[in-house]
Amino acid sequence: MVIESLRVPIVAAPMAGGPSTPELVVAVSNAGGFGQLAAGYLAPAAMADQIAATRAATAAPFGMNLFAPGPVAEPATYAAYLAELGEEYPLGTPRHDTDGWAEKIDLLVADPVAVVSTTFGCPTAVEVDRLHAVGTEVWVTVTSPAEAAIAIDVGADALIAQGAEAGGHRASFLDDPADDQVDPLSLLALLQLLTASTDRPIIAAGGIATGAGLAAVLAAGAAAGQLGTALLRCAEAGTNAAHRGAIGSPESTMLTRAFTGRRARGIRNRFLREHTATAPAAYPEIHYATAPLRAAGRAAGNTDDVNLWAGQTHSLATELSAGELIADLAADAKSALRKALSE
Repeated sequence: MVIESLRVPIVAAPMAGGPSTPELVVAVSNAGGFGQLAAGYLAPAAMADQIAATRAATAAPFGMNLFAPGPVAEPATYAAYLAELGEEYPLGTPRHDTDGWAEKIDLLVADPVAVVSTTFGCPTAVEVDRLHAVGTEVWVTVTSPAEAAIAIDVGADALIAQGAEAGGHRASFLDDPADDQVDPLSLLALLQLLTASTDRPIIAAGGIATGAGLAAVLAAGAAAGQLGTALLRCAEAGTNAAHRGAIGSPESTMLTRAFTGRRARGIRNRFLREHTATAPAAYPEIHYATAPLRAAGRAAGNTDDVNLWAGQTHSLATELSAGELIADLAADAKSALRKALSE
């Protein structure tokens, strides 16, 4: 398996919307880790271009992440929210789509990569078989033991365990508003539950920003740690200027539906404080509706109107190159494990 062949047990999280560039994937993979591109929000042709650019720059294996499609939200569930936002902001037209799921699966069967990972759900057993037939591993992001059981049942090769600490969208298969009243599982709790129920390799995601953090998840049974927020300030990342400037600040994070209609963790700003309480579960409808206001915020450098996705340890993020960061984390993890064993 890919995860067993890595020189460094670090996986780059797929960060849709710009941060996960071919350059970042190449830097992480060449440093001995495993890089992943993010197909979310990309047209299939643009996804193919990113695969080609990455393949031209490295012989190392890399992956591609897909967003699994979800249910259509009824307009009545988000009409009041859009009316609320429309009093102050320019809005786009809410709509539902599958993010090109079927077309992207077809493309990845025709032009295989080492790993296809998924978020918001998992492929069917038939789709997993198609990917396996061309030599591709399937990694499914899960947030609970119940989701892990579904992924294992369809033939997933590995599980990406996403804890509550993680930045960006929650990967939950079912985005039930009732779950907003339930504490999501932390990474350590989720790792313990999963290692007790499966022998599939687990990639741990959520709040890993230091070598000691990486050592902790390895000690808890993970095959590797997945980093997202820690990479956002690297030069190779395509993080927009407003987002890049907010990462590393002392501001805390919170879970919200305000920007996209799906629960996600981001740095607290005025938009989150004012609109989280009324935001409905309606993804990707709200994502498309708020696209103009987010674009305007980015253009103006106004961090109050931008989705500043970040994990709980974002204040520890550095501006090292991706290669330097991977090397430092690997060395520090080894030191932390040696120290733990010697005491």
